Parts: sequence; structure tokens; C-alpha cells
Amino acid sequence: MKKKGELVSFRPDIKVVDCTLRDGGLVNNFFFTDEFVKDLYKTNIKSGIDYMEFGYKASKEQFDTSKFGKWKFCNDDDIRAIVGDNDTDLKISVMADVGRTDFRNDITDKANSPIDMVRVATYINTIPSALEIVEYCNKKGYETSINIMAVSKSNDMDLDDALNLIGMSCVDEIYIVDSYGSLYPEQLRRLAEKYLDIGEKYNKKIGIHAHNNQQLAFANTIETLTMGVSYLDSTICSLGRGAGNCPTELLLGFLKNPKYHITPLLRFIEEHIVPLKEEGLIWGYDIPYLLTGRLNLHPRDAIQFTHDKRTDYAEFFHFLYDRNI
Repeated sequence: MKKKGELVSFRPDIKVVDCTLRDGGLVNNFFFTDEFVKDLYKTNIKSGIDYMEFGYKASKEQFDTSKFGKWKFCNDDDIRAIVGDNDTDLKISVMADVGRTDFRNDITDKANSPIDMVRVATYINTIPSALEIVEYCNKKGYETSINIMAVSKSNDMDLDDALNLIGMSCVDEIYIVDSYGSLYPEQLRRLAEKYLDIGEKYNKKIGIHAHNNQQLAFANTIETLTMGVSYLDSTICSLGRGAGNCPTELLLGFLKNPKYHITPLLRFIEEHIVPLKEEGLIWGYDIPYLLTGRLNLHPRDAIQFTHDKRTDYAEFFHFLYDRNI
């Protein structure tokens, strides 16, 4: 597949999706201050970001609301308190996890909501349930995406079947998700070709959500971008679960579209991200995440290892290796 675009050019089809609040919420259980969220919203507008993902539409029956901040649940009124009528070019998105959302009760008509897009996170084996949510949200008036998680664990036959099933649906975008940060640019290139073929066949846009376990989230994002992927997820200073994601400041520095501006991001980092680190919030590349990424494993063990302030990396590596051979 021929690469799309040159380093000195820009593609108007590119959309940057800020996931700082949603993926970053997995680091602190979504306990962000209103000031943080309002300033992030304003920063995204000033920076030219296309979408801001506020968090999850999680089920209040399954999750104790006292143990999580409001962006685990993304009530319309809470979003509206931040964005008002959102009379801007920035679109608002939320994520609905298959099996963890009461979408029929908690997702109302688009006409009555500040939300523009619902992104549905699913594994290969729950695609039918994901399509049910997509069809419901489409009828309610929302833009939708399906984000196939842990694609590094899927075999080609299952993935091909899933992509064709999704392609025939009413979904707007289909996402490649390197959940474990285990994939390399060459592998992402082949996946991008597969997804883009489906996108061309069924008129769908393709997105990428990368994790930084092997310090490849940015490289993998721009590799798929050059192939034609157009929806690019990122987080400011890579703030996200475990090793974090593609850093927004790196991505906007790479993109040549003059609508994107990096200075507002730098000010937000100074005023909000640096204090988070000083308060002791931990995320980003580290040896434990390298090891789970290299072995194509969920980072939960690495997160616990880091939480316990362990440094016995060799023992941890052999524990992971021996348990998963």
C-alpha cells in the first residue's frame, strides 16, 4: 500500500482525539479536579484538537460511584458544567465498554446531550454486543467507533471475520488498539493495511490507539498515519494507564496542519501535569511495562509491581515468562 502524504505536507482528513481524561483516569480513578478538566477543555480548543474524550459511560450498578471520580460515568450534566453549549469546533466523546455500561439507560438522545461521539471498546469475542451498542447510539444520533482491544492477541482469521462484520454495520470509525504496547511499526503497518482495506470497502475511517510499553506509541501512530489511518489518539505527556500513550505534544509537533498549536499544551503541562507528578501520580514508560509489552501481556502485573515500588526486574521478568509459556 502506497504511503499517504509527505513529511512537509498535511492531510485535512486527520483528526486528533485527546484521551488524557479517559486514559489518564485509569491512573487516578478519575479523580481530576474541575479546574484540571476545564483547563484541559480550553487547552484542547486552543491547540486545535478535534475531539476530547471525557471518560467512560460506566454502569453505576457495576461500579461503586464513591470509589471513582465523575468521569468514570460521564453524566451529561457533569460534561455540560464544563463545556456549556460547546459552541466550538471541538467534539466531545465518551467510551462505552462492552459489558460494563447500561447504555439503554445512560445514553440519551444526541439532541439532549453535549456528547458527539460514543466509542465502543470491545474484544473480538464480544463484537456482536459492540454492534448492538453502536446501532443503538447511531439511532440516537451519535457518531460511533468500535475499538477492537488487544488486537495483538487476535489471529488473522478471527480478525478478518470481525472486521467484515463491523464493516457492514453503521459504525463510522474502526480503531486499531495496541492495548499491551507490544506491537512494532512493521506489524502496525500490516494491520493498518488490513483495516484500511475494510475502510475503503465499507467507507469507514480508521483510527489508532497506541500504548507506550516499548516506547513505540508515537512511532506506531505516525507509521499508521503515513499508511492512511486518520483518527489519532493521544494524551498530554502520555498520561494514561501504565506506560501511557502517544504524547499529544509529540504528535502535534509532527503534524503539519497549521490549525494545530503546541504552545497551549506546554502551558497546560506546566500548570497541571508537573503538579500531578510532584503529588506522586505515576505513569509512563518503565522497565515493568517494557517486560509486559515484550511478552504481549496485559500490564496489570506491571502496574502492581510499580505500585509496590519493587525493582527486582529480572525476577519479575522470569515470573512473567514462566507463567505464560
